[in-house]
Amino acid sequence: MTIRVLLADDQALIRAGFKMIIDSAPDLEVVGEAADGMAAVELCHRSRVDVVLMDIRMPHLDGIEATRRIGADERLAGVRVLVLTTFDDDDNVIYALQAGASGFLGKNVAPADLVDAVRVVAAGEALLSPRATRGLVSRLLHHIGPSVRHPPELALVTEREREVLLLVAHGLSNHDIAERLYLSPLTVKTHINRTMTKLNARDRAQLVVFAYQHRLVRPGDPLPER
Repeated sequence: MTIRVLLADDQALIRAGFKMIIDSAPDLEVVGEAADGMAAVELCHRSRVDVVLMDIRMPHLDGIEATRRIGADERLAGVRVLVLTTFDDDDNVIYALQAGASGFLGKNVAPADLVDAVRVVAAGEALLSPRATRGLVSRLLHHIGPSVRHPPELALVTEREREVLLLVAHGLSNHDIAERLYLSPLTVKTHINRTMTKLNARDRAQLVVFAYQHRLVRPGDPLPER
């Protein structure tokens, strides 16, 4: 199955470079290019897109608002956004994750890592390393502060689902969580999918933001004991 990719960046040279890399992969295909966020949203509606590589700083409509519009549109429920940034410590990245992005990449990413990242996000995973998760969420809490009230939908989450959620928030992969909890990776994936449904989270990245915002886990917390 071919993964269909939309490139959204106001620099034609960057789009051309990414297009060459993506089209060289047998299972990836660039199906559209946009020079601003408004065009990116419109192209998502006109073309069947699986993953958007979204620059944050663009004219007319920036990447954060474009990501928010894509995430809020039920017709685009299957579209995943991978944010592109010049600096890994860009504070705007965390706002893009809040808006619904599934992860982020630096624009200096190696070609093989770019291809792998698109595949990871298309598969429904979040592209967030544990280090990136801690750093980004720490800045999020510094800027807007965490929510101290637990939303009512949290009561729907079972004890096992909550346990898995905390490990997701620490940046562990499905395989790592399965080993830690003595479960199969498929069972872990099922728990995550059910938790996303209950918490109305679009994907794994939003589960991470949810966990930190509602103080289920805090920056610097150790991994829960086995």
